[in-house]
Amino acid sequence: MAVNRRIVLASRPVGAPTEENFRLEEAPVPAPGPGEMLLRTVWLSLDPYMRGRMSTAKSYAQPVEIGGVMVAGTVARVVESNADGFAPGDLVLSQSGWQEYAVAGPKAVQKLDPAAFPVSLALGTLGMPGMTAYVGLIDIGEPKEGETVVVSAASGAVGSVVGQLAKARGCRAVGIAGGKAKCDYVTGELGFDACVDYRAPDFKARLREACPAGIDVYFENVGGEVGDACFELLNPFARVPVCGRIANYNDTALPDGPDRLPALMGQVLVRRLKIQGFIVTERWNRYPDFIREVGALVREGRLRYREDVVDGLENAPRAFLGLLQGKNFGKLLVRVSPDGAR
Repeated sequence: MAVNRRIVLASRPVGAPTEENFRLEEAPVPAPGPGEMLLRTVWLSLDPYMRGRMSTAKSYAQPVEIGGVMVAGTVARVVESNADGFAPGDLVLSQSGWQEYAVAGPKAVQKLDPAAFPVSLALGTLGMPGMTAYVGLIDIGEPKEGETVVVSAASGAVGSVVGQLAKARGCRAVGIAGGKAKCDYVTGELGFDACVDYRAPDFKARLREACPAGIDVYFENVGGEVGDACFELLNPFARVPVCGRIANYNDTALPDGPDRLPALMGQVLVRRLKIQGFIVTERWNRYPDFIREVGALVREGRLRYREDVVDGLENAPRAFLGLLQGKNFGKLLVRVSPDGAR
């Protein structure tokens, strides 16, 4: 009999997660009830937000329970359907999590057309990461022609879209990434005006050189020393969409040293800065505008993307830990089944 392999949260991490925090287990394949369908996962998305779901710290979403399947967006194929409008063989965007099979109703999925775009893009450039880049940059960053837009984690699923959208609006796009290969990709393939390696010993000097007119929009994905360096260069009335702070996700206590909050708030006042966090799911009303604009850029070849593919569900934990360490190059995906769907 077929079994459903799934990866559950075995324990909550203290500090950086390890593979021991996950457990691969087998269970019966679930049976769809009336109005439901059985899905087989083809593509599994790995994203930084999943680190927060492993913790019980107060957040915008409920944590994964111990023994619960890790959450994730997926592209899946319909195996069996009791739902009107869906047939075996259809491809759908779903939230099946880190497992091979799942049951879902029609309101929990979105049918995909593989003739329009590669279906894996529904988890990256034309999915949640791309939408995150779009609403963060456009709605909060409010870029204007001629301004300088800086984005950290520039070669990743979100940052790569941010910079390319900034260029499409006539801005100077400066990326920050780890290593020469990623920086070369950001400028050579994605078309950014500059990219600075945060691992360089003279990182701050290089960043200042890449932003001679200061920074008008800083799209925050990283935090830590990268964020500190960018805040020093913010112009009056600069905007800072706060998408993530991956450098701090594993912190168990506040950093040593003096309290820097008063100095930061002083700069917020003096420079009249706008700093705003956002959660993309709260702005899903913007999806039609996003898919129309970004979809057109992808079709025209004006917005490029890169996927980092790992094969096998059993390799998801290791790949996820690599993501938190910046080892991925592009949108990180797990090919769960050898379906051939693109």
